[in-house]
Amino acid sequence: MGTDGNEGKGVTAAPRTLAEALRARGDEGLAVLLRARPDLLVPVPNDLTQLATRAGTRASVVRALERLDRFALQTAEALAVAPDPAPYSVLLALMAGDEGDPAVEAALPGAVGVLRAQALVWGDDERLRLVRTARELLAPSSQHASPTGLGPTVAEATAGMSPGRLQEILAAAGLPTTHDPVSAVAALTALFTDRDRMGALLDTAPMEALAVLDRLVWGPPYGEVTPHPAPPVRWLRERGLLLPATARTVVLPREAALHLRGGRAHRTPEPVPPVVAPAVEHRPQVVDNTAAGQAYTALATVEELLKEWNEGGPAVLRAGGLSVRDLKRTAVALDVSEPVAAFWVELAYAAGLIASDGEADERYAPTPAFDEWLELPSPERWGRLLAAWLPATRTPGLVGGQDAKGRTLSALGPDLDRGAAPEVRRRVLALLAELPAGASPDADTLLARLRWERPLRGAATSGSDLRARLARWTLAEAETLGVTGRGALSTHGRALLPEAPSPESRGAAEGGMPVAEGGTSVAEAAAGAVRAAALLAPLLPEPVDHVLLQADLTAVAPGPLQRPLAEMLAVVADVESKGGATVYRFTPASVRRALDSGQAAADLHAFLAAHSRTPVPQPLAYLIDDVARRHGHLRVGAASAYVRCDDDAVLGEILADKRSASLRLRRLAPTVLAAQADPAALLEGLRSMGFAPAAESAEGDVLVTRAHARRTPPRTPPAPVPDGPPVPDATLLGAAVRAIRAGDQASSVVRKDTGDQDGDQERRGGKLPRTSAAETLATVQAAALTGSAVWIGYVNADGAASQRVIAPVRVEGGFVTAYDHTADEVRTYPLHRITGVAEVADDQL
Repeated sequence: MGTDGNEGKGVTAAPRTLAEALRARGDEGLAVLLRARPDLLVPVPNDLTQLATRAGTRASVVRALERLDRFALQTAEALAVAPDPAPYSVLLALMAGDEGDPAVEAALPGAVGVLRAQALVWGDDERLRLVRTARELLAPSSQHASPTGLGPTVAEATAGMSPGRLQEILAAAGLPTTHDPVSAVAALTALFTDRDRMGALLDTAPMEALAVLDRLVWGPPYGEVTPHPAPPVRWLRERGLLLPATARTVVLPREAALHLRGGRAHRTPEPVPPVVAPAVEHRPQVVDNTAAGQAYTALATVEELLKEWNEGGPAVLRAGGLSVRDLKRTAVALDVSEPVAAFWVELAYAAGLIASDGEADERYAPTPAFDEWLELPSPERWGRLLAAWLPATRTPGLVGGQDAKGRTLSALGPDLDRGAAPEVRRRVLALLAELPAGASPDADTLLARLRWERPLRGAATSGSDLRARLARWTLAEAETLGVTGRGALSTHGRALLPEAPSPESRGAAEGGMPVAEGGTSVAEAAAGAVRAAALLAPLLPEPVDHVLLQADLTAVAPGPLQRPLAEMLAVVADVESKGGATVYRFTPASVRRALDSGQAAADLHAFLAAHSRTPVPQPLAYLIDDVARRHGHLRVGAASAYVRCDDDAVLGEILADKRSASLRLRRLAPTVLAAQADPAALLEGLRSMGFAPAAESAEGDVLVTRAHARRTPPRTPPAPVPDGPPVPDATLLGAAVRAIRAGDQASSVVRKDTGDQDGDQERRGGKLPRTSAAETLATVQAAALTGSAVWIGYVNADGAASQRVIAPVRVEGGFVTAYDHTADEVRTYPLHRITGVAEVADDQL
């Protein structure tokens, strides 16, 4: 059977309470419990009695049940309908049925061990007890049915029945009458649990009556009846096979249902987890190359998104988040669907690359961390994105849906956190890693495995299975990020998982231990991302320092460009298409943009000649020279705005053009026009008319226009919102176990009798009597001189009271310095905060 971690404890008597069962465990057994149920550590219990009490609270038990796999949960459900306490043999009969089941028999000890380890079941194999709260949750009641589909026992169903009616049932069932209701109920129960006699009784039942039982046997066990039921129902009621639940409802007793089921509590026990089947197998090299290509695309997409918002992104909604219209614009700019755009926006936010600027007209903009991210090598930039994705609780897949109040969920908005996301993400990657290299999973078998591992958490809520949706989103996001390629986990994707799987994660497939709790921590994600980035680096293409200029005014980049080259090319040309090779197109507008940024025609010619592996085509050279010749011929300044030109014929042409009417121009001098529009609008209007004006300053110098990079103040990336307390590490577990042990020793230590009858009685009742300041000082000083231990009551600065066993070392200045057995360290206590003191029996420490 499963163990409690009792080795070396020498337990001789069966525990009477959960606290006694925990007290009998070894330190490793307590550590296993606290690791599986970390909520019990918040705060650290004072002693084992408090730990047992906390482990039996409804919230903690519900949380523990939600983390059981299907077979462990089925075992708990069977114990909930078994006698309390139940021998292991009874539990095995409920799980395997009358005919037995080798798979159930092999897996049941492990399931019982899991329940014991998590303090949901306690007691030895002859007296297995489900904790009371779990029994209340899983056993059938008038408020809810049992998950097994079984109804109440005969004793529970006949609790309010008259003695006369009980005797009538006995007579109809062919049993002798009894003298009291208790023996009548016992006789009927014995009949229903005797396979031979029950079979003989059912052999006499009409076929219609058996059909009624067939409809109720696997649940729900309740059925409605009319005041004048049909003969088959009447036959069943007369013999107690249907007992009244309400005035118009009958129920099939549990004992009768178990006979009809062949002794099984569940129709289909599931002792073995479903196998994740491979759908398609690829060569690992193909998977790695595909994933690396997608990783490169991911970096380019995030960079493009941030540059799109470089001068200030969309406005922040009043309730927070991105508007639907702005999300659509972002999707168009990135050439992706809206759900994918939401993923990229949320990923950049989780990585701390974008945030709101906090201004009066609040907008989203890149953070200073974006500029630092751009300077990193490509593998490290990808690693930063993965380190943000793995532990993130924000769920982009929810964008566009509605919350509980019917409000639309927006990207970067509130209410997108789902605590289960990191755990599901980790499990999906772990299950992918269990497949052969290069194999992509069958999605249905993967989801079936996840449902088996967390059946309660996978239960449908509001018509949707959140864990299943999280799993599907994880598969899609992993492919988008380049963690997987063609659906299979890549070599660098495997490096994201812990190097050495924990026993908990391995045990899921073996049925011995529960699946590892929680998702990937921030530190684990960062370490995994570093390992993955190192493996990805050789697969990413090296940046190139050249382009191929073509006669149709385009340039082809045969790979990722070096950053200075890419930035300059983005100014002088427009991106026409992306893919394995990016195509840029030169236009008059793009060349003018370069001239506006301060470049001269000679600079552009030199730049293209230096970075092209092909000669600069003549059409491109003509385009640059032509735009440069016209660039700055017109000058626009602020009057409200004016236009000046040495050629008055050009100004006359502008005035004669009907398209200039909206600018409301008038001639001030032969070479000067004044406008009522502002300079920016005037520049844009003249450019739309085919001219190439340049802006000038108040001194008459040409203004060089460059894109203004808008940055937020330094921002901290959003912290994941965990689904409950994190799993404690070994250091915290060890300290917590020592503290609980010491507190338990302090609470149960035997105190010396003092001759004070009232005080000794209080001590024996677990209460520490108050002592005066003089008595406290005298007792503590005496203990310091003799090296003995004392039991003190202490109130800290926050007003929290506790009891401690200390060995005083020094008493001076109103303080006592002592070794605290409860905390296992030397501490100093103010004497005025000690409420009472008593000596400890010599044989206790």
